[in-house]
Amino acid sequence: MQRRTALAALPALGLAAAAGPWARAQSPTQNPAQSAPELAGLTLRGQGRFRYFGLAIYDARLWSAEPVDPARWAERPLTLELQYARSLVGREIAKRSLVEMRRQATLSDAQAQAWLQAMEAAFPDVKAGDRLTGQHEPGVGAQFLFNGQPRQRVADAQFARLFFGIWLSPQTSEPALRAQLLGSRDGQS
Repeated sequence: MQRRTALAALPALGLAAAAGPWARAQSPTQNPAQSAPELAGLTLRGQGRFRYFGLAIYDARLWSAEPVDPARWAERPLTLELQYARSLVGREIAKRSLVEMRRQATLSDAQAQAWLQAMEAAFPDVKAGDRLTGQHEPGVGAQFLFNGQPRQRVADAQFARLFFGIWLSPQTSEPALRAQLLGSRDGQS
């Protein structure tokens, strides 16, 4: 019964039809720091794998020039890299991101719609091995890249704080992944 529930939830997560439970998750085969100019000069601070009902969805990595204080992460420039293990629909990634952003703050319908449109422009459909990278610019906004190529800039500091808060805020729906990204050894931060 739980397997049927998991299968029914896949479209809501944005999983493409070809990525059923039989699809093999692919682990990243290259070191992103060696091939990604946007990561030059940055240090890997933490990483973890996001799974949904046991399916590997993406590997997340947090990069920054300086150490990241879990209580003050929003005050530092940082880069969050997601390397996908399966195909996902970009529009559904944007919708799910908005749901997660609303866990942290109340948004007006107009604000939510504007941000959804910005994320839909930033997030294309992805397949296994693709990388979406977000660069957090405190007090300014966010820059998004797809496989190292610039996609969309969102010049809104609140958007950037809530978007990166999906992974780094204490209100995240994935506290264990937050702890891994922020380098917490005991699972708490």
